Amino acid sequence: MEPRGTLPAVAAAAGWPCGAWKFLWWRCMSGCVFAQHFGTKQGTARFAAIYKVFGASNVSKLLHRMLVARRGDAMKTICFEAQARLTDPVYGCVPTIIALQQ
Repeated sequence: MEPRGTLPAVAAAAGWPCGAWKFLWWRCMSGCVFAQHFGTKQGTARFAAIYKVFGASNVSKLLHRMLVARRGDAMKTICFEAQARLTDPVYGCVPTIIALQQ
């Protein structure tokens, strides 16, 4: 049972798996770049979409190259694009962008 008020980064430091490593069946290490972005409850499903489309290694490399302040926005964008690609493999998020422009 997860204690009240824990953040994903705190959970990773305590040894609980983040959603990403829970999906991959690995132990979440301290300093995990995915722990801040994927909580244990809904993070597993969101990471599964990212893993299928982009792969864990590619996303990890991308996050390591970014400024820490911009990683949150990047992960939101990557999650959105991955879910859109699973829904529509050809156009991805283009229909959503066109709808927002109109």
